[in-house]
Amino acid sequence: MKNVLMIVGSLRKRSFNRQLAGEVEALMAGRASVSYLDWTDLPLLNQDIENPVPEAVARVRAEVQSCDGVWICSPEYNFNVPGGEKNLLDWLSRPQDPTDPASPSTAKGKVVAISGAGGRAATAGVRGKLNELLGFMGMEIIGETGFGVALTPEAWGSDVLSLTDEQRVELGKLVDAFLGAIEE
Repeated sequence: MKNVLMIVGSLRKRSFNRQLAGEVEALMAGRASVSYLDWTDLPLLNQDIENPVPEAVARVRAEVQSCDGVWICSPEYNFNVPGGEKNLLDWLSRPQDPTDPASPSTAKGKVVAISGAGGRAATAGVRGKLNELLGFMGMEIIGETGFGVALTPEAWGSDVLSLTDEQRVELGKLVDAFLGAIEE
């Protein structure tokens, strides 16, 4: 069974994107093993501390290295990638060997899918920015800008994400394409 690593771009325990990641995990049940990346202890990217590689960075890179594919569930902050999530991606984009700029990054060549839950635009801004960034990082993006959910007023009031049957079908198609890509 293939290993999928979920990256949730929000650290909030009840975040809509953590709930969306749970929906993705449910759609993968019995078809892939899913784990969640804990990136809460990453330092800010700073070349002064890049060598030797900080322990938290080495751990995160090892988890990404050992998975077959990455799925990112991201909120949108000011039409863009949240700062902490961007910091994580910056660390993953750096050469594995900080003394050799030509050495590959951990992210290069990894299969990735993008999704997000947020306001009326259904995280279109951040999904577009992630598509651009992840492509620049050399990742293999499945489904281009992926899947987005525009949260209802009820969701904002209850703090509960609920997908329609149509949204589940659409998300399921992206899951199928993603799993197909990591099987190759």
